[in-house]
Amino acid sequence: MESDETEQLTAPTGVTFKHRLKELTEEENRRLGTQNSRIIPEAKALKLEKDARRHWDLFYKRNETKFFKDRHWTTREFQELINFDPEQSVVYFEMGCGVGNMMFPLVEEGFTNFRFYACDFSPRAVGFVKSNKLYDDSKMEVFCADLTTDEVFQTVKDNSVDVASLIFVLSAVSPSSWHKVAHVAWRALKPGGILLFRDYGRYDMAQLRFKPGHKIADNFYMRQDGTRSYYFTEEELLELFTEAGFEILMNTYVERRTVNLKEKIDVPRIFVQGKYRKTSCPKGMIQFTIIYKDISKKKA
Repeated sequence: MESDETEQLTAPTGVTFKHRLKELTEEENRRLGTQNSRIIPEAKALKLEKDARRHWDLFYKRNETKFFKDRHWTTREFQELINFDPEQSVVYFEMGCGVGNMMFPLVEEGFTNFRFYACDFSPRAVGFVKSNKLYDDSKMEVFCADLTTDEVFQTVKDNSVDVASLIFVLSAVSPSSWHKVAHVAWRALKPGGILLFRDYGRYDMAQLRFKPGHKIADNFYMRQDGTRSYYFTEEELLELFTEAGFEILMNTYVERRTVNLKEKIDVPRIFVQGKYRKTSCPKGMIQFTIIYKDISKKKA
C-alpha cells in the first residue's frame, strides 16, 4: 500500500506544480492495458464497499501508528493554516484524520489558538488519536464518522469551521459518493472558509504498479489489504468542488521525486492539490430554491 510519503525515504525533492496530465510511455500504457485483463467482479466490488470500514480498521490493527508519516509539510504547502492573527480563535476540522498525522504536527508547531475537530471512518484510528500523548480533550474533539453521511453533524455544527482538510481521504471513497463528502465539507465550513485538499494524481507510480485483478473501475483500485484508492485528474476535482459550491483558489498536479541515495531509490510521485473557498450554495440547492420561490409566487 502506498502512503503520501513512502516510508524509509528521505524528504521529497524537486516539487513541481503543473496543469497538464502526465504523458505515458509505451511501457506505461502497456502496464495500464494489462490491468484490464482481469477486472474485479461487480459482486466483489460491492462487498469491498460494504466492508470498507472493516478493512480500514484491520489496516490500523496491523500498522497501528507506524505506517503514515507525520505531515510537517502542511504549513509550507497550505499558507492558509498560518494566515491568522495569533489571538484569533480558529476552528480546524480534519476530515479523515487517520492517527492524527496532520493534527499533531500543528500542535507541535504551536498552533495554540486552534480548536481541533477530527474524525475517521475507523474506530481503531480514533482510539490511537485519543491515546496520543499530545491529545488534549480541552482543545480537541475526535470522533468516528462516515463522511458520506450526516454523522459528522452530531458533533460539528453547520457553518462553524474556518479551515477543513481532506488529505489522502477522498481517494478511498467510492466515486459515486464523492459529492456527499464535498457537501459535508461545504456544510461544515463558515462562508469564506477554506478546504485544503491533497490526494493521488492520475498516473502516479502507485497506479501504474497495480497488477491484473486489482482494478475495480476506471482509475479505481483495490489494494492487497482490501482498502481502495482512486487516482484523480484536476478536471474531476474542479467539477466536483465547483458543483458543491466552492470557489477554486488552487487546483493542480504536484509532481515530485523522493530520493534515498543510500538505498538507491528514486521514486516519482504525482499528487493533486487544491484549495477551495466556500462562497455559495451547491448548484442543486440553488435550483431547489429557485423552484421553491417560483411555486410560492404562483400560490400567492
